[in-house]
This record gives sequence, structure tokens and C-alpha cells, in this order.
Amino acid sequence: MKRVIIGVMGPGRSATESDISVAYELGRFIAKESWIALSGGMGYGVMDAVSCGAKAEGGLTIGIIPNNDLESISAAIDIPIMTDMGSARNNINVLSSHLVIAIGMSSGTASEIALALNAHRMVILLNVDKTSTAFFQSLSPTNVVSANDPLEAIAIAKQLLQEQKQTFLLEINPLEDPTTEN
Repeated sequence: MKRVIIGVMGPGRSATESDISVAYELGRFIAKESWIALSGGMGYGVMDAVSCGAKAEGGLTIGIIPNNDLESISAAIDIPIMTDMGSARNNINVLSSHLVIAIGMSSGTASEIALALNAHRMVILLNVDKTSTAFFQSLSPTNVVSANDPLEAIAIAKQLLQEQKQTFLLEINPLEDPTTEN
């Protein structure tokens, strides 16, 4: 059985303390579900925090690295995928994920959310301001959901993964039961 990959997107250097705290907690919950945490893989911001949280619970982490600099990668990344593509790697981030959870907001995060919606991925917004939430929900009312905290985001993700079992993505990458441990 293929494992669930949760893409976690969010600000890098402009991440707030709240974004970082939420991302760390979310990473822990992702690992507790035996899901894989995928991020941009850099050693700062939401990318580092979600990876560190997942590693704290023994989870597996993948980083889609925008450059080819090994020194810039989060120490919590198990599988770095070097792209040297800059922000063009955002498409790899979202297409490699069963669903995307966006924490906070930056131009890169907005790009990843837009790419996810174009690819018909479900997006869960966490720690995102009301204006940004309303904007993305206006673009895709059925593919954007807002969560109040990491635990609610995980509950929503479980529900969405269960509903998506019959979609094209999961037909080519089948899941037996995404709500149970492997």
C-alpha cells in the first residue's frame, strides 16, 4: 500500500512564531497518522517546523528543495529532492501530495495554493487570515476548507482522504484505508 503524503506549505523566512508553532504541532500529528510530511525542505520557517515536528514523532519527511545547496536543507528532512528550480518547484510540491495544508501566508504559499487548486487538490487553510481564506474559497469553494487548529486540520484531512479514495489521483496511487495506521 502506498502511504499518504501530506504537503505542508507556508512562509519561509517571513513565517510568524504562530505559523512555526502550528507547523510543528501539525508535523507531529501527521507523523502520528503514519503519513509522510512533504514540504519545501529548507531549514527555516514552516518547512523546517513541520519537518521537525514530524521527526519528533518518528515520522518520514520529504523536502522538495528549490536549490542544490545541501547546507540549506532542514536537518529534519529524510529524503531531500534537489530541484535547482527555485519557486518552479512549487508544482512538484503540490502534485506529489494527496492534499495540501497551507499554514500562514506569503507569495510562495499563495502560489502553492493556486497550483494545488489548478491541479484539483484539496487545500486545508490553517492560520490563514480571513481575507486570504475568502479569496481562495472564492476561486474554488469545494476544494478549500479552513481549520482552526492542527488537530482539526488532521480530522478534516482524514475525512477528505476517505472521500477522495475514488478520485483519479487515488486510483493511480491507491490507498487501502487512509484513516488507519500502516
